[in-house]
This record gives sequence, structure tokens and C-alpha cells, in this order.
Amino acid sequence: MLKLIGVFISLALILIIFFRIPDENVGLSSFATKSSLLGSPRSAQRFLNILTGVGIFVYLGIAFQLNLLNG
Repeated sequence: MLKLIGVFISLALILIIFFRIPDENVGLSSFATKSSLLGSPRSAQRFLNILTGVGIFVYLGIAFQLNLLNG
């Protein structure tokens, strides 16, 4: 069960990183503002930063627990 959650979180983190909009890439930035996929670029960037941070801490916690169970 814990391994399944770990795999899901790692895949979610990969998707979150792909959703991040680079500041210097005007093409992706204009696409995000036109499509309103994640709202305004500033709020989307803030939301993705928070989500990435939480995901990393959860992933590290699960990895630590799995290491203790298997060690």
C-alpha cells in the first residue's frame, strides 16, 4: 500500500514539474494565459510551488518509512 502511494506521488511530482511555466519562455506563458488552464500565471506558479514542496516532503516521508520497513 505504501509503495503504491509512493509511486503515485512520484508520478504526480513529475507531472507537476512539467506543468511549471518557465518565465523566459514566452510561448508557454502566453498559452497559459490564453487557455486559463491553471488560472493566472502568478497564482498558478505559487500553487505549483506549494504543491511541489508538499509532494516532496510526503515522498521523502514515505521513502523513509519504506526504508525502515525493509531495513
